[in-house]
Amino acid sequence: MNRILFIYIAVVLSVNSSCGEKPKPKDPNPVTYKEPLIESNMINAQKESDQINIYVKQHKYDSMKTSGTGLRYMIYKKGMGVQASNGMMARVTFKISLLDGRECYSSDKAGPKEFLVGQDHVESGLHEAIQYMRVGDKAIVIMPSHLAFGLVGDEDKIPPRSSVVYDLELLSLR
Repeated sequence: MNRILFIYIAVVLSVNSSCGEKPKPKDPNPVTYKEPLIESNMINAQKESDQINIYVKQHKYDSMKTSGTGLRYMIYKKGMGVQASNGMMARVTFKISLLDGRECYSSDKAGPKEFLVGQDHVESGLHEAIQYMRVGDKAIVIMPSHLAFGLVGDEDKIPPRSSVVYDLELLSLR
């Protein structure tokens, strides 16, 4: 009986001591970690922009335009069709490559891609680029990583933080 009473008291004491409030760790000062992250991201974004500038210069894409998001695009064959806009179903052929020239994906192998402009789960840069195009247009589009496959890449052929080059043709809209 004494043994059971001893075990009961030990359990009660351990439960009571574990229920007490433990001191919470202090929240870190946001300034101490945000500023270095912002600075690091700005440096990386500038390096990526410089690499894209070198690519554009090497390929003599003199008429390439830059959008406010950093997307670069050049329509090299004009179509006569309808201008793309949000909510339209776009059908495109494509070649996706890295700045070093390695081809990653192509509609030659996968077939044309269809997506709902502004809504489907494709790269945000593709949604933006297609809205500069008309049916029949062919364009070279360079997407910085934040508009393409981001910090992790596609976990297959496109490495993390990679700018990508799309050679696009807008086949149809509906």
